[in-house]
Amino acid sequence: MKVLVAYASRHGATKGIAERVAATLARQGIEVTLDRADRVRQVDAYDAFVVGGCAYMFHWAKACTAFVRRNERALADRPTWLFSSGPLGTDLVDEQGRDVLATTRPKEFDELAARVHPRDQRIFFGAWDPRAKPVGIAERLMGLMPAARNALPAGDFRDWAAIEAWAREIAAGLAAAGASAEAGAGTGTAARAGASAGAGAGAGAGAGAGAGAGDGDGDGDG
Repeated sequence: MKVLVAYASRHGATKGIAERVAATLARQGIEVTLDRADRVRQVDAYDAFVVGGCAYMFHWAKACTAFVRRNERALADRPTWLFSSGPLGTDLVDEQGRDVLATTRPKEFDELAARVHPRDQRIFFGAWDPRAKPVGIAERLMGLMPAARNALPAGDFRDWAAIEAWAREIAAGLAAAGASAEAGAGTGTAARAGASAGAGAGAGAGAGAGAGAGDGDGDGDG
């Protein structure tokens, strides 16, 4: 079983999540390739996919969105999981009482889920270092507005236990899919063998009947 973990990350937080997912899958005996989504060119060699990207302003990383669209057929035909990182802080609900993880689900997920039918879509808390070099227009503008920058909780809020638990769920799902495929192959082989044996028995019976008919004809003619 070969799994590709493809990711897109601005400052490294999402890359860290992808690395932990890949490492956890590897510990379960799965062959894993970890690579940036924008660097992957061929996907035919993989049996399953985990695609994860950072989310900003409710939008998933463009490289991940492009990767899924570009490889839609392969991902739709094989087990696929999607994840996003982005929420900051430790609050699980916002001021309106809404689930923070649910409300930060990237807008692209509805479209992509309809395209590739992923086994699961998961949102993880992210990390933010205000000292990091800004990437993109939005971050550069935020740097010019101290009040907006200071409003974001700084720190690493990634839940490693939840990330590893999710990766183990993926491994279990792949193991179950592999066992089912093997069982199906075994059933098909047994059915073909049974059909072959039945055909052989039928041919033998036919040959015996033909020999019996020949004996009767001989007796009558004599």
